[in-house]
Amino acid sequence: MKTSKYILYFVLCTFVLSLVSCEPKAYSPDDIFTSEDQLAELLDKENPEGYKIYTLDEFVDAFLTPKGNLRNDSTLYRNRSNDANFPDIYLFSIDTLPKNGKGIYIRGRVTTDDYAGNFYKSMVIQQIVNGEQQNLRISVDLGSSGGMYQMGQEILIRCNGLAVGRYANQPQLCVPSYNNNLFASHSDDKVGWAPGRIQGSVFRSVTRMIGAPDRKLLKYDTLSLNQLYNMVEQSPAITVDGMTRAAKADGRLVVIKNVHFSGEYNEYGDLAECDTLHPDSSKNANVFAPTTGNVGYPQGRVLKDQNDKVILCSTSEYAKFAYYYLPGADKHGVSQCVYWEGTVTGILGWYMDNAESFPGSTKDSKGENAKSYKYNWSISPRGIPGIGVPDINMHNALDPDEQWEPKEYNPKG
Repeated sequence: MKTSKYILYFVLCTFVLSLVSCEPKAYSPDDIFTSEDQLAELLDKENPEGYKIYTLDEFVDAFLTPKGNLRNDSTLYRNRSNDANFPDIYLFSIDTLPKNGKGIYIRGRVTTDDYAGNFYKSMVIQQIVNGEQQNLRISVDLGSSGGMYQMGQEILIRCNGLAVGRYANQPQLCVPSYNNNLFASHSDDKVGWAPGRIQGSVFRSVTRMIGAPDRKLLKYDTLSLNQLYNMVEQSPAITVDGMTRAAKADGRLVVIKNVHFSGEYNEYGDLAECDTLHPDSSKNANVFAPTTGNVGYPQGRVLKDQNDKVILCSTSEYAKFAYYYLPGADKHGVSQCVYWEGTVTGILGWYMDNAESFPGSTKDSKGENAKSYKYNWSISPRGIPGIGVPDINMHNALDPDEQWEPKEYNPKG
């Protein structure tokens, strides 16, 4: 009997030890992050034909051509990409990158966060060169990219086999995507090639994280609207150079100071007052992003300074704060918005998705496009206080100690 017990104990102990030995090894920082010291050695092994790490502006200048390399007589970009009156300008374009040969790399620090839902399946990276920002959007099919690539995380991307393109004139790392959805809104001018999202598994396989995330290393440019429009053209010249200048400013991480929400939205160049209807039914409700009827475009709400200069605050209707009232707005309307002033932080963007909307286009027979053309600049916040990154900070001008506290739309008042 004793012998049986000893055998049983021996078997059980062996089994328990085997379970312990089968437990997966805990990750260490070395398993996740690549140190600067390791980087050169790893890249040399990975690229027997050599490699180059481009600055973000160098990368765009080297590989993003005015018309892209996918366009030919049978392979067309979206129809709305080009207008006959501006034959050299393409708002949608794609340049594919060689898969083999010398390694093509970019690196930058993640400036976006997708927790609040305003950067769904997209991110922006920033690189500081000679003290100045360079930025690039990345379109990537990752549902919660911020969980892995946190804000402040520096990443290195091997771009071979991917593409760089323009989406509404915004440069981005991407893959080619062909849209043939005949049931989409304005489907007749959306069919064709456009930048698409990089598959998540592909992106993870070509991306290394360098060091641990450090938000303190992100650079913010703090600007008044007057300073912003001295830096960029409010209405960019409709030339290849003008589009390039707007594209180079796109993605910049900025703090726009001394502004307030006016309680208005842009209706094709006319600023109209937001209403108090339910955001489920009214696209003009006085919240950040009411319904678009599932069309999906970002909603714009007007920001003004004391001299009535304007930039739009851009929010997705699917963001967690989409149905929150604008600062100063409530069930009674927007009359108090003017008293709530402060700063809005986020990603600067210049978005132009239809060449027929250019002033002087073939469809601009009445010369009305100039009204809306000056409202293409926007800032996209990464969140609001209590939801994601607190990018909107406002106080009551009548009582500076009173800080804005976000309030969600309540149909019961």
